Amino acid sequence: MIAWLLTSLVLVGTHDMVEIPAGDYRPLYMSKDSPQTKVEAFSIDIRPVTNQQYLQFIAVNPSWQPKVIPQLFAEPQYLQHWSNKGGEILPSNAQLNSPVINVSWFAAQAYCRSLDRRLPTVAEWERVASASETLVDGSQEKNYQQRILAWYSQPSRKQLPDVGGNVANFWGVQDLHGLIWEWTQDFNSALVSGESRGDSSIDQKLFCAAGAQGAADPSDYAAFMRFGFRSSLQAKFTLPNLGFRCASSKEQINVKR
Repeated sequence: MIAWLLTSLVLVGTHDMVEIPAGDYRPLYMSKDSPQTKVEAFSIDIRPVTNQQYLQFIAVNPSWQPKVIPQLFAEPQYLQHWSNKGGEILPSNAQLNSPVINVSWFAAQAYCRSLDRRLPTVAEWERVASASETLVDGSQEKNYQQRILAWYSQPSRKQLPDVGGNVANFWGVQDLHGLIWEWTQDFNSALVSGESRGDSSIDQKLFCAAGAQGAADPSDYAAFMRFGFRSSLQAKFTLPNLGFRCASSKEQINVKR
């Protein structure tokens, strides 16, 4: 039935990417004088991966289908928003172009690797997501962070809208805010800086309810929420508001310039 469904579909989503130039990124440290992290140039998907695209992946890679994936790699809720159709777990027609959710880090990474890509790192994701529609640094735009926080405060929708519904940001990337949370390659590195000698100075209260009162930029509560969320994850988790997109360190043929 999966093969029949795939041949009957019109390809709704593509894997268009945009190139992001090298630049600096400041993690959430306690000091305004803390060193910035250099983010090398990379490419990232314009939109999150859809249910249709993920369906195509598991059709070619049956070991990632819901009935056979080991529980070591995904919780029982894996793809629970899909329905049982004729003995197979499939998305509904209304879900095809909405973002795939209820997928583990292992599954998301496997999907990206099947395209010779990977998940974006935290630094890459945050560098792209910090842009507003008109500025590289959205924090310079009035009410930008408040708009993101307003979305975070809303309950998750049972039926997610299609990808691409939000206005593209400065880089031409869509849906980084306002649709789903997204896996990153190094999601579980939220409490380390990459510099072992400096990790002892990182206040772990930054990543819990104790908040950001001593942080370099206390106004950026949206970023603190993301870091707190990531630090609570395990790679096998499958959540109804957590999806992903792919990135690459290589120049892609179908990159949008």
